[in-house]
Amino acid sequence: MLRNLRPITSLLAGTALLLLGVGLLTTLIPLRGHALGYSASILGALASAYYVGYFVGTFVLPPLIRRIGHIRSFAFCAACVACLVLLHALSSNSWLWLALRLLAGISLVGLYAIIESWLNAQADPARRGTVFAIYMMVNLGSLAAAQQLLRIRGEPFVPFIVVTLLVCAATLPVVATRQAQPMPQPARRLELRRLFALAPSAGAGALLSGLGMGAFWGLLPVYARDLGFHLAAVGTYMSVAILGGAALQWPVGRWSDRYDRRIALAQVCVLASVLALLQLVMPRWHGATIALIFLYGGLAFSVYPIVVAHLADHLPAEDLLAASSSVLLIYGIGSAIGPMAAGTLMSALGPGSLFGWFALTQALLAVYAAYRYWHFDREQSTAANFRMMLRTTPAAFEMLPEAEASTEAP
Repeated sequence: MLRNLRPITSLLAGTALLLLGVGLLTTLIPLRGHALGYSASILGALASAYYVGYFVGTFVLPPLIRRIGHIRSFAFCAACVACLVLLHALSSNSWLWLALRLLAGISLVGLYAIIESWLNAQADPARRGTVFAIYMMVNLGSLAAAQQLLRIRGEPFVPFIVVTLLVCAATLPVVATRQAQPMPQPARRLELRRLFALAPSAGAGALLSGLGMGAFWGLLPVYARDLGFHLAAVGTYMSVAILGGAALQWPVGRWSDRYDRRIALAQVCVLASVLALLQLVMPRWHGATIALIFLYGGLAFSVYPIVVAHLADHLPAEDLLAASSSVLLIYGIGSAIGPMAAGTLMSALGPGSLFGWFALTQALLAVYAAYRYWHFDREQSTAANFRMMLRTTPAAFEMLPEAEASTEAP
């Protein structure tokens, strides 16, 4: 384990600090917007703007990284994020915040791409799976721990300063590293029409998962606040959801490895939809609320990894990296639409409609996955193992052992 960690320690330290800041900011934005009187529609638009920026950044940032290198690009993007975060504290104008979230999405996807391509270059090919698992543990652990930083007291601008400090601190281990910088490779995309022809459940799963998870990150803190949770309790609520995602991915993944992925996907989504509806039935019972969000988070975070595993089951190795990039594109589109649609529902029907949105997206995916299985090919496909993961950048897929053959293909 130590031999795997030694070459990537500085990158993992920078990642942990960065995600502590980003995790706090992700929850802070909707909470601060809610305190400023923004409607649920505006709060949803803020989350959507971030994912639009995330999508734009996948095209805009790679040329910059190739031109000035990983270290200077990391420092550049981190400085941009720090400035953008501080600007939130200087103005309460919603239009400015929309622009800031768009630019933050562009800058942050650059940081993630730098980290993941660098980790991939440093990892021994025989240990890429281990490096990827460690990276996911740091990712989820930092996001969960970040929610507890909401307990910091002070003026409204203080949490934004904390985020800025963490983002700036993330540059220190990266800039000081002695590791050689890799040369990023452009990620090609598989045509979406061909992707849906080869693995339609993966395409639909990425879209519907994005519709749900975009709203999850952008609006769940607002829902908790409307339940009457104080800021520290909101942080705990979000932490529990993220920890549920970390805890249940492995058992859910093992289950999906034993059966057809579409059946596993349908089962997970049915359970998630039921849990979302239960949240509507007893929204004020604190103990049940915490238990339900733990279970729902565990299932909801498992959908995207099952989608990726299903993709690996049905595509030839030489198309895997290109297809993963296309799936991320579809997920990003869903993530940009989801918060705005869910925010509109919350404005019209009340905060509880957020879990109605979760139930709807999960139910639609369950129906589609079951339809694809029962009415089309029903062969057992277990060519690829389930991998614990979040939505990330295409560079991360190169760390998966299943992708190694694609890099060797002519």
